[in-house]
Amino acid sequence: MNRIEWQDLPAETRAAVQKHTGTVTTARTAPHGVMSRLACTVHARTSRAFVKGMQQDDPQAWVYRHEAHVTRIAPCSPRVLFEVDAGGWVLYGYEYIDGRYPDLSPGSDDLGPLVHTLTVVSQARWPEALSKRPLHSRWADFLPEDVPPGLQGRGLAHTDMSPHNMLVTARGGLVLLDWALACPAPMWADTALTIPRLISAGHAPEEAEAIARQVPMYRAADPAAVTLFARTVYAAWEEWERTRPLPHRAALTAAARKWAACREGVPR
Repeated sequence: MNRIEWQDLPAETRAAVQKHTGTVTTARTAPHGVMSRLACTVHARTSRAFVKGMQQDDPQAWVYRHEAHVTRIAPCSPRVLFEVDAGGWVLYGYEYIDGRYPDLSPGSDDLGPLVHTLTVVSQARWPEALSKRPLHSRWADFLPEDVPPGLQGRGLAHTDMSPHNMLVTARGGLVLLDWALACPAPMWADTALTIPRLISAGHAPEEAEAIARQVPMYRAADPAAVTLFARTVYAAWEEWERTRPLPHRAALTAAARKWAACREGVPR
């Protein structure tokens, strides 16, 4: 999605944001992400905030309201600071997290904080007051019609475990950003979805599995359900790489293929 710069927002919208932040002196557009029409860090005299959103009449505007609701209750996430509905735009302000993207390669010191965050997040249940179709419905085209119970969990899952949605803070914690795709899923789903990311970062599938098994919810998961999950991830990503290609998808699809083959005992 083409991004709009802060200064190109309507004056009414900028004024509404500045009621919360104070006068914005500089704004830096986020370099990553493909969904938000506006995504930037705004700097005021005494505060910083990350602001994201889009026009009120955009069919995807509801996604930002959903994301804010989930983020307010999700563990290991930034605080939601404000909501602005002005000048034809719906924007949400989030706590600015001073951190860096994690290094997921073998031997990285960031793997410990990653496991800790996955362990904490895996214990959160989906808030039933929020309506969102579960992950197995999102993947219905790639699953058998009779979805096994092991894939119908009601955990609160982030589902987009890109390192660009993670920040390692100065204190060594790992925070998850961008909960727009959050939905009900097995409580081990985010850990499982991290495995192809680890493989893509240089781990052998067996090494990535060993890291994932440090998370109790993943370690306790039904092996057959996890294997079907791995096969489904590969099928979905392979289809999306073919029909909706993006620069990063080929490497992730290859990693998902290696993971699925490892789970099924197929030579890679």
